[in-house]
Amino acid sequence: MEPHALMERETATDLPPPLAALWWDARGEWARAHEAAQAVDTAEGAWVHAYLHRKEGDLSNADYWYRRAGRRRPAVTLESEWSEIVAAL
Repeated sequence: MEPHALMERETATDLPPPLAALWWDARGEWARAHEAAQAVDTAEGAWVHAYLHRKEGDLSNADYWYRRAGRRRPAVTLESEWSEIVAAL
């Protein structure tokens, strides 16, 4: 999905949970985003979960979830990573 398309949606209805998590995150609803990401036991869910903990500032927890996703913590801005994840999903 294109990042702008996700941002333009009015609701998270019918979105896969990882994208719904990013939709909530973009609206400043970290707890709801985290809840949605936590409900997904896939590499994609782990990637979103990692991003959310990175955003929260809990880097050790983020690194755990990056490992679960088969990734490393990126050296890009949070905004860039958000867009990358949305585009990949």
